[in-house]
Amino acid sequence: MISYLEFEKPVAQLDARIAELRTAAEGDDVDISTELARLERKSTDLLASTYASLTPWQKTQVARHPSRPHFRDLVRHAFDEFIPLGGDRYYGEDEAILGGFAKLRGRRVMLIGHEKGHDTESRLKHNFGMGKPEGYRKAIRLMDMAGRFGLPVVTLVDTSGAFPGVEAEERGQAEAIARSTEACLALPVPMVATIVGEGGSGGAVALASAERVLMLEHAVYSVISPEGCASILWRTADKAPDAAEAMKVTAQHLEALGVIDRIVPEPVGGAHRNPEAAAQALAQAIDEELEALEPLGPDELRRAREERFLRIGAA
Repeated sequence: MISYLEFEKPVAQLDARIAELRTAAEGDDVDISTELARLERKSTDLLASTYASLTPWQKTQVARHPSRPHFRDLVRHAFDEFIPLGGDRYYGEDEAILGGFAKLRGRRVMLIGHEKGHDTESRLKHNFGMGKPEGYRKAIRLMDMAGRFGLPVVTLVDTSGAFPGVEAEERGQAEAIARSTEACLALPVPMVATIVGEGGSGGAVALASAERVLMLEHAVYSVISPEGCASILWRTADKAPDAAEAMKVTAQHLEALGVIDRIVPEPVGGAHRNPEAAAQALAQAIDEELEALEPLGPDELRRAREERFLRIGAA
């Protein structure tokens, strides 16, 4: 069952009317197929027009939709032969950041990403996608392994930010994030990162410092959440919509600013309405990027990453 967002209320009302008509027509000889077809077209058109003009705050809500596909969903629909690898070999396992060997369109890759979970139990297990130091150190270990085996690295970023708890700070959260960012930049193999939901702060950058950075159409990417920004600037989270607009968090804004390289289209109404189609579109885009990067050697790849990040913000 679809969970409707606040701005989707008109679509929800139309869909409810369609469902009522279907229920009322069961066992009835009255032909309502014409009226149903008209309402379904109207619902589809309204959904398309709504999503064609989303505000940055509305896109933030879509990126956080509870049914939006996360790491495990994308692995299931877009990758083959996923072999998970756990542990950082220092402290332990972090379920917020997952990774391992996988195949993408016949190409062996090292796949790493955030997993948020879909229900209370899984969200607690995966810590809502907020990585701890051991998660980022695991990512470093997997990237090092990918470099030694000559495997391209693919990351799927979806986090509100790194875990801010005391225990994470005690275990060196800032250092782990910095080392993970460094590992991305030093990779001798191609790396393609994709923001698939939320890309929050250093917790996202630590897995997204690649030579090619993609974003799903309704994902968001920012140094702080709109609510956090609003709380600092206006002393109230009620100003989050204004903060989202000012921060330029959307894929469309960030592509224009040169922060990301490519926008991957989502199904009409967002990836949560058709996770399989969204995953297939993402797989196609990543495969194309890896194909283009394949001829480059280690030094060229490192130089491409350096130049890419130095260009951001340049006049």
